[in-house]
Amino acid sequence: MIDFKTIADNADLIINGYAFTKSGDYIRVLNLNRLNKALVFDYNQEVIETSMDDIEIQIVFDYYNKNKKYMEV
Repeated sequence: MIDFKTIADNADLIINGYAFTKSGDYIRVLNLNRLNKALVFDYNQEVIETSMDDIEIQIVFDYYNKNKKYMEV
């Protein structure tokens, strides 16, 4: 079972239910409202692994691009 409270507490940024966490050379994203939807991408925004559809991925990238300055990437 995924402990979403721990993930949310350790996230570098939470936007509209998406938890963004820096992990080495990658950023991990978890949809806290649907725990089976996750995304891992690098700093060039190339998708490494995902369970999201293309529309949700674009939404995540839009949130990330508008707010990445708060993550100090």
